[in-house]
Amino acid sequence: MSKALAAAALLLLLGRPAGANAAEITIGIGTQNTTTNTVSTGIVIRQLKLLDKYLPQTGRYEGMTYKLDWQNFTSGPPVTNAMIADKLQFGAMGDYPLVVNGATLAASPDSHSELIATAAYNLAGSGNGVVVNVKSSYFSLADLKGKVVSVPFGSAAHGMLLKAMQDADMPADYFHLVNQSPEIGSTNLQEQKIDAHADFVPFVQLLPFHGFAREVFDGVQTHAPTWHGVVVRTDFAEKYPEIVVAYLRAIIDANAWIRADPQHAAEQIAAWTGTDKEVVYIFLGPGGIMTLDPTIKPQLLASAQSAAGVLQKLGRLDKFDVSGWANDSFLRTAFTQAGLDYDAQRASTANYAVTGQDEFCHRPVTNPLAAGEVWIDQEKIHPTSSPACTLGAVAQAKADGKKVLVAYLFDAGNGVKLFADKAFYAIGPASKDRLIAPYLLRADAEARATAIGGTVADFAGATTAAASGS
Repeated sequence: MSKALAAAALLLLLGRPAGANAAEITIGIGTQNTTTNTVSTGIVIRQLKLLDKYLPQTGRYEGMTYKLDWQNFTSGPPVTNAMIADKLQFGAMGDYPLVVNGATLAASPDSHSELIATAAYNLAGSGNGVVVNVKSSYFSLADLKGKVVSVPFGSAAHGMLLKAMQDADMPADYFHLVNQSPEIGSTNLQEQKIDAHADFVPFVQLLPFHGFAREVFDGVQTHAPTWHGVVVRTDFAEKYPEIVVAYLRAIIDANAWIRADPQHAAEQIAAWTGTDKEVVYIFLGPGGIMTLDPTIKPQLLASAQSAAGVLQKLGRLDKFDVSGWANDSFLRTAFTQAGLDYDAQRASTANYAVTGQDEFCHRPVTNPLAAGEVWIDQEKIHPTSSPACTLGAVAQAKADGKKVLVAYLFDAGNGVKLFADKAFYAIGPASKDRLIAPYLLRADAEARATAIGGTVADFAGATTAAASGS
């Protein structure tokens, strides 16, 4: 090589980021495609190529090419292992795995991790839960004493179950806990080889939707937020901060895309992941179980610190300072670039709600938590204004020969979105304004029915009650 060519090559190399190879940067992103909470941090970005338009191309990045190495996992712990091995720079996972990720990499001599964004959250705690076979006689955690309960060890659902046991003063051997992935646990539950299965989004709703499971415990009963978030290796973030901001811009766009047309988004995500569109929608649609919001809220950090305490009590984690691990500076930059107010969004816990005109009862939806939705095949989802109107709309659609894919309602006690046909109903005495109140758990419906001098009904019984006086 001539001296001139060598000098030119040297100048070109000096203009590249440190560590770049042949003007290419590999970006490893650990996703969980079937975990609905994380789709806006992974599969949506990948399929819509949202990251590509924000990756820096000027200054020291001029002429740079990028290799996006998307790696899909079924739970959080393997994502952490890959980050430790420097095979991933970004990772998305649930709250308990996130805490373990932060604590584990804090002890690494090569790189720590930082929490840089939230993927989705439910402040009430819903999303994780425990399901049993629909044929079983179990209706609560207490019914499962001495029974075989499977859970993906190290997952957000495992953390929820450990907290529930601690809250109820259950000894460590109250259940016979076994480690099973969502896929294996689901199959074993269906075949009644285990008594119960604890899992995370979307499986606790997916299995009942498929008709062979019933939820007996929901994370909302722990009174602790559940959420998923995004972490980055600190060595990568320090070297390429512009790429971290680019990734967060893509997450902001993915959230906006889902909310702009949630029915279409659910259909697309279902096609990409194999998760039923009706299940995707119960999480990410209006009033969904999960709120899409990347800001790092104080409530979530407090919940993470509590999770660290649960793990410390069990001897599974040393002391870990969550506040020093979170870093929202990159996200603040992304919000500024997008023309958004980070502090206003961080202070808000509002989700978008069911709105519109109830075509069955001929009135507007004025109370989103008393509303419902009916999804008829080949039609736009219909908003309804009350449980009675929702059940009436379902009955009318079936009478008209239409295929009802699913109907949604909200738990009358905690406001969590439900599949209407899986709910238990407290039915008030017959009157012009007869109370019909849906609940996820039978015990809650029984308590309400007792309080109002009513009865408990299933979906069919509630539909009959709605037809006889709503």
